[in-house]
Amino acid sequence: MWQAEVRVDLAAIRHNVRRLREAAPGAELMAVVKADGYGHGMVPVARAALAAGATWLGVCTVDEALRLRQAGITAPVLAWLLAPGAPAAAAIAAEVHVSAASAAQLEEFAAAAREAGRPAQVHLKLDTGLARGGATPVEWPALLEAAGKAQAGGEVEVVGVWSHLIHPGGLHPDTDHQIAEFRHGLASAERFGIRPRLRHLANSAGVLTRSDTHFELVRAGIALYGLSPVAGEDFGLRPAMTARGRVMLTKRVPAGQGVSYGHTYRTERESTLAVVPLGYGDGVPRAASSAGPVQLAGRRRAIAGRVCMDQFMIDCGDDPVAAGDVAVLFGPGDGGEPTADDWAETVGTINYEIVTRFGGSRVPRVYDHDE
Repeated sequence: MWQAEVRVDLAAIRHNVRRLREAAPGAELMAVVKADGYGHGMVPVARAALAAGATWLGVCTVDEALRLRQAGITAPVLAWLLAPGAPAAAAIAAEVHVSAASAAQLEEFAAAAREAGRPAQVHLKLDTGLARGGATPVEWPALLEAAGKAQAGGEVEVVGVWSHLIHPGGLHPDTDHQIAEFRHGLASAERFGIRPRLRHLANSAGVLTRSDTHFELVRAGIALYGLSPVAGEDFGLRPAMTARGRVMLTKRVPAGQGVSYGHTYRTERESTLAVVPLGYGDGVPRAASSAGPVQLAGRRRAIAGRVCMDQFMIDCGDDPVAAGDVAVLFGPGDGGEPTADDWAETVGTINYEIVTRFGGSRVPRVYDHDE
């Protein structure tokens, strides 16, 4: 019998892909499956997303991209976070697209293409204001010049030009400025003879709230997993992950009993404590100590005391709770259980972090509706 598990509903993933395609009907859809599919499992999510109509996959590293290839996935993949010395030749040989943000990086990809014996398929990234990856508008002409020369020499094929939005959707002057900067960068690219087949700017928020960011390709990350990029809006998305554990032990304790490390929590009266075998080693934020919401025995309760590496406790008062009962940390919310958004609000973070924390942990993932 399972002790703790993360359940991932692949039917929800497919539903979310269809919803995103409806929101951007004129564009191809890239399913972003980096960070092990935001904790949901990169390969099963990729397969479900492609089956529902996504045409591209997005990851950060070459290793992630090659894992997809090793799993037999042949769809186009873009890897966009390659530090100097990354195995670019292996990516190019596996027909993985790479992102270039500087002339020096482009030269490295050209050298890797010569090693791989085939052109590098490159997406040039323009920094339109996020001040993260991408060439600044000042650096952009040098990158375009280098790309034009490499493309003329057959070492590079410029497939795309892209950027990333700052704000989570809606009307915002920064978004308007970014769109204008992006279009200006595209016009500059054309002057250098670069006419990419794909232009992409929209992330999940852009897909759902700004049709003027769609272009030929849109990228969906958090919305793919059914979590909204915009607070207070669900957009008809369906959360895919449920995290839960079975009560390992219950015990009656007297009033005033300190619970867990440091005794930061004390019972107000004689109570039943339930021990759940999940902790920060499994993805439960330690910041959820004495706060994290959990559904147990038909009621929402809060974690009592500090979250440990492997377990946490719940004060159940006089309610009948027994070993083997299921404690649900978060899920879609259909049965009154907390959601990833509830957890994010409780610990002062974002829903992205809550689900991603459970990736690669000791807790097994179980897939529902796997076609």
